[in-house]
Amino acid sequence: MRPLWTVFRLQLLMTLRTPDIAHVFVTTPLYTLVFLAIQVHAGRTDLAGYAVLAPALMALWSMALQTAGELVSQERDRGTLEAMVAAPARYPLVVNVRIAAVTLFSALSFAEAWIVARVVFGLTIRIEHPALFLAGVLVSAVAMAGTAGCVSALFVLAPSARVLQNALSFPFYLLGGVLVPVSFLPEWLRPLSDLVFLSWSASLLRASLDPAAPTGQGTAIAAVAGLGLAGAATGTFLISRMLRRVKHTGTLAQT
Repeated sequence: MRPLWTVFRLQLLMTLRTPDIAHVFVTTPLYTLVFLAIQVHAGRTDLAGYAVLAPALMALWSMALQTAGELVSQERDRGTLEAMVAAPARYPLVVNVRIAAVTLFSALSFAEAWIVARVVFGLTIRIEHPALFLAGVLVSAVAMAGTAGCVSALFVLAPSARVLQNALSFPFYLLGGVLVPVSFLPEWLRPLSDLVFLSWSASLLRASLDPAAPTGQGTAIAAVAGLGLAGAATGTFLISRMLRRVKHTGTLAQT
């Protein structure tokens, strides 16, 4: 565990010195402005919580995907991928821990969205159930890191897999009901939403803003955690298999 904790801290330090992280903290306020402006113009300030949560969840998933893709390509470019693979700590676990570090750091975007709502629109979004909200953010961040690990597996095999990385953003936002609840989707799409952890995450975080006593949120937490663990296990398996393949073909350091 100590090597993985060292990896976690090192990735946080590297993230603070990486300009790429800034794009999330720039786009989150802009998305919040757009979504809240729509709600306010429509006279539905009661739905302001939806407009605040959506940009933050989008930021977390965006950073998880970007990090998953960039980790392998950056190690390839620096010529350090072989050393990382040969290190004592298992490379798939290192990948998941590094993605988790960046994803948790990008959770600061929640604060940004809240500040925009207060300063620009004068809206105070109350978190009625802080413990549920904190649990939702943490379990969602871990689930995103685990699921994004599958993207890293593709980058080990194919450096051109960035196209898939870009394609996994907005379809996930739609199926996850990040802004528009899943109940508004066509009926034939709703079963697919149950397989996307973002749909459970969005439901969980919205419940934390509802003054009513939350019910059935244990199921949502279990679903997010279960889907996240399934993604992490799949990513670990795929990375291990693909590492064996590229070692055999001699293409590990291919750029």
